Amino acid sequence: MDIKSIVAQMTLEEKAALCSGKDFWRLETPERLGIPSVMVSDGPCGIRKQADKADHMGFNASVPATSYPTGSCMACSFDRDLFKVQGETLGHACQAEELSVLLGPAVNIKRSPLCGRNFEYLSEDPYLAGELSKKYIDGVQSQDIGVSIKHYAANSQEYHRMSNDSIVDERTLREIYLPAFEASVKESKPWTVMCSYNKINGTFAAENKYLLTDILRDEWGFDGYVVSDWGATTADRVKCLEAGMDLEMPGKNVANDKQLVEAVNSGKMDVAVLDTACERILDVVMRYVDKRRPDTVIDFEADHKFAQTIAEESMVLLKNDGILPLKKEQKVAFIGKFAEVPRFQGGGSSHVNAYKVTGALEAAADLNVTYAKGYETDTDQPDEALLNEAAETAKAADVAVLFVGITDALESEGFDRSTLAMPKNHEALVKAVTAVQPNTVVVGMCGGCITMPWINDVKGVLYAYLGGEAVGPATVNLLYGNVNPSGKIAETFPLQLEDNPSYLYYIGDEQDKTEYREGIFVGYRYYDKKKMNVLFPFGHGLSYTTFEYSNLKLDKTEMKDTDTLTVSVDVTNTGAVKGKEVVQLYVGMPESMTIRPDKELKGFEKVELEPGETKTVSFELSKRAFAYYKTDMADWYVESGEYEIIAAKSSRDIACTAAVKVESTTVLKPVYSMNSTMGEIMANPIGAQFIGQMMAQSPLGGGGDAAAAADSIGMGKAMMEMMKGMPLRTMIAFAGGMIPTEVINGLLAQLNA
Repeated sequence: MDIKSIVAQMTLEEKAALCSGKDFWRLETPERLGIPSVMVSDGPCGIRKQADKADHMGFNASVPATSYPTGSCMACSFDRDLFKVQGETLGHACQAEELSVLLGPAVNIKRSPLCGRNFEYLSEDPYLAGELSKKYIDGVQSQDIGVSIKHYAANSQEYHRMSNDSIVDERTLREIYLPAFEASVKESKPWTVMCSYNKINGTFAAENKYLLTDILRDEWGFDGYVVSDWGATTADRVKCLEAGMDLEMPGKNVANDKQLVEAVNSGKMDVAVLDTACERILDVVMRYVDKRRPDTVIDFEADHKFAQTIAEESMVLLKNDGILPLKKEQKVAFIGKFAEVPRFQGGGSSHVNAYKVTGALEAAADLNVTYAKGYETDTDQPDEALLNEAAETAKAADVAVLFVGITDALESEGFDRSTLAMPKNHEALVKAVTAVQPNTVVVGMCGGCITMPWINDVKGVLYAYLGGEAVGPATVNLLYGNVNPSGKIAETFPLQLEDNPSYLYYIGDEQDKTEYREGIFVGYRYYDKKKMNVLFPFGHGLSYTTFEYSNLKLDKTEMKDTDTLTVSVDVTNTGAVKGKEVVQLYVGMPESMTIRPDKELKGFEKVELEPGETKTVSFELSKRAFAYYKTDMADWYVESGEYEIIAAKSSRDIACTAAVKVESTTVLKPVYSMNSTMGEIMANPIGAQFIGQMMAQSPLGGGGDAAAAADSIGMGKAMMEMMKGMPLRTMIAFAGGMIPTEVINGLLAQLNA
């Protein structure tokens, strides 16, 4: 179907209507021209189709659907294939529910562990978020269903999210907050992109032409439509449309439709701008309409089982002092209400009406398990009777497993967390049980990280995050060793909130400006650079077996930045059971001339090994693996020098390293001026000769060599270093008029030639 011809037949009012939606979830298509209205739906981790009353925060019921582990949980799988299959499964369900676009994945960076929506986001690391996002998109769109990657961009807090201004320097934006979007758009081509609520450097995302057009479309090649986050459109609808924000949701905003019509009629806006937006929207609509399959059937039982598999691949064994796996003959006390009524998903727009929910207590029905509630979930105050019951139950068992975490009241879309601590009654439960039972394991059910003041009092910690509707059987299988844990945390767990690099600047000031002063040093980039102790480092996760790395090889020791480096490392299962290891590849430049992290994740692979088995894991590193964003070039730049290639089990657990020399093919031509330092002048052979000759005129000589001349007249190393830091204008002033202006101008002309 020719989209342009359809748009040509539409009235001006129909075009404006198409750009603002029909209702909360449907698009206002020109049905008189044979284009049916289509529906979109929330759901990075499960479909939230509201067939009747609609809302943005999950207050009203949606159709039954499978609730999968949240992004924070699933990212810990480090498993691209798992994300691809989940995408396919969700796309299949969208076909069954007649949904044209699924609103996700959410790839905003976890700048602070306080962000109330961190449960939905993937990681603090942009490379990991981008790699997993690409596969999710590939999976969903393989089913002829679109995605809406979100929230573009620099949307890393819930506090005043609709008015906050994220002040981010260009390098930080490019290296931290845009790469997941960039990789996804360039390589997986999402049908739609959702712009965020907030301002970025003074301009609302919905009006931000630099982000929506200059970068997203012109630089990255995005060819779908941009949709507003629900309610993100500003009062100036014309400005939004001209910036590249095509579809306003939810509809129907009659006043904004009128703005568009009047702008065209008055000549304020070219109708071509409106036509282009309509063509983008209809193109995406028809991608779905032409291949919709309403007879598709969902197998909820199979999807429930798949949700369990995802959880088993994603949960992280953070600590194990030999207490896990549990033995079936042991008497085990499951303590904590979450064992019976699990917290398995986040609150807000991603809240799913789960097909069914299976808790750990139900899943362990055939095992020798006792139970005590331990706490209530509608309060954070400890209940002495429940604590006493819990202590007695724990004391009578061989092992106590505590199911604790964060409640919906403390962690949800729409507001930020105020602390990294668990509720008081959960903390009190841990204290009460560990006082009487030395063999205690904690199962953490949280959307993000927490502090663990009790970490030395327990023998094991299994972090379940928010593990979806099948969290119970997944947890039991991991506790008892039916499945070997293989997750690795996709965020750093700090010892305390105050250690987080954004701590002083997170919420912002009274003008709703949040300055990203930590710059590129987010998460492990900061903690590793500062050599700070952390509770658990990025990429950490244990197994019931052990792995050894060896034989790290590079296919070359010297290369140009236009070359590709092949890296391989052998991984051996040195334990007694089959297991999976996430091999992480980091790149660093120890002697860089610019400010950079010690190392950055640039590759990862999950590999399964039988006991005693060895596999070779390979990686390909291209220019971006070595580059940083050089703002004065407005491009990615590779500094010449030696780079360290690091194979690791986490950002802190380095297995083996190798070095490669990389030569930049980009010639940087400095511009010399009166403000250039003497060191910069002397780094140029012409400048060095001039300074040397000037200093050689001293009676002590120096043979025309600047350093030798400086030494011969007694300047010494310290004075020479001071001189190198002087601007040329200052040196001239110290010379007392002995150097003619025309001579200096001639020198600058030669240097800049």
